[in-house]
Amino acid sequence: MSSTYTTVLLPGDGIGPEVTASAMDTLHSMATAFGFIVETEEHTAGGAAIDACNDPMPDTVIKACRAADAVFLGAVGGPAWDHHTGDMRPESGLLKLRRELGVFANLRPVAVPDSLASASPLRENTVRGTDMLVVRELTGGIYFGEPKGRTGDRAFNTMTYTTAEVERIARVAFTWAQRRRNRVMSVDKANVLVVSQLWRDVVANLHAKEFSTVELDHMYVDNAAMQLVLNPGQFDVIVTGNLFGDILSDAAATLGGSLGLLPSASVGGTSAVFEPVHGSAPDIAGQDKANPIAAILSVSMMLDEWGEGDAAAALREAVSDVLATGARTEDLWHEGYEAVGTREMTARICHAAVEKT
Repeated sequence: MSSTYTTVLLPGDGIGPEVTASAMDTLHSMATAFGFIVETEEHTAGGAAIDACNDPMPDTVIKACRAADAVFLGAVGGPAWDHHTGDMRPESGLLKLRRELGVFANLRPVAVPDSLASASPLRENTVRGTDMLVVRELTGGIYFGEPKGRTGDRAFNTMTYTTAEVERIARVAFTWAQRRRNRVMSVDKANVLVVSQLWRDVVANLHAKEFSTVELDHMYVDNAAMQLVLNPGQFDVIVTGNLFGDILSDAAATLGGSLGLLPSASVGGTSAVFEPVHGSAPDIAGQDKANPIAAILSVSMMLDEWGEGDAAAALREAVSDVLATGARTEDLWHEGYEAVGTREMTARICHAAVEKT
């Protein structure tokens, strides 16, 4: 009997609907080819939800997401909603979604195959072969800590973590390292921040008790930022807090030459959330210029989460195969390569993936 999976689609704003359409074309192609069933329902989020119901993440949407096997998010935000503040900003809806679903671990794989090494802003021999996973704590730290506020000429946020919060994200990182190359780099600022001193102690204690066969090192966040540029190939799994992870994962995402290449998954809660790393890019919305690869690779992470490993692997291999032919969307194109649009890139990847069945 075929497995059935339910997915809530939150296309969002800007290029979000376009890359979501690409992701769903790919997902349904994989379902047909590999013999499982996908049921989807679509809801508004971000700026689109503000326009529709004056709320960037309505409670009805949260309820639907909780009941689904997965949530696929396109992108949210744009100049049309920049005048909103506080809980009415499109991005605040994402924080609400993560908090309500309890997805505390954000996974961002970054790989630079030979076919993309020349697209990197760094030297080819520096980035070629890079293959890392950034594990970012997603529901704690300075983004959620209390108290926070602004009074007159003073503003403040609170960075806070508990032992339990650090342990659970570190356990995710160690577990992923065991599936990969068995190395974890824990990133903090323990020379300055008391909260980072707790982070380092908890990670080290968990390593000693449960994961002593995994190689563990610690690095200050400023050095980690520098090492991502100097020698990204040294990293296997990076685990870090919410603020540092936000910055480092975006920096790492540029190693392949475009944010349009990088997928992500937010896991650990009632439903997992899958989304491309890039933003809503309103300047190219509706022009068939968006790179769908990050969204498509987010689908491959969704398939892995469901246990559809063969379909996930076929999809990742198809992306590499199509890039190896020289096809490039606008964000990656330069002389000597073939320019293709969003829809054409999606169609080629779907075809290549189905051919692998």
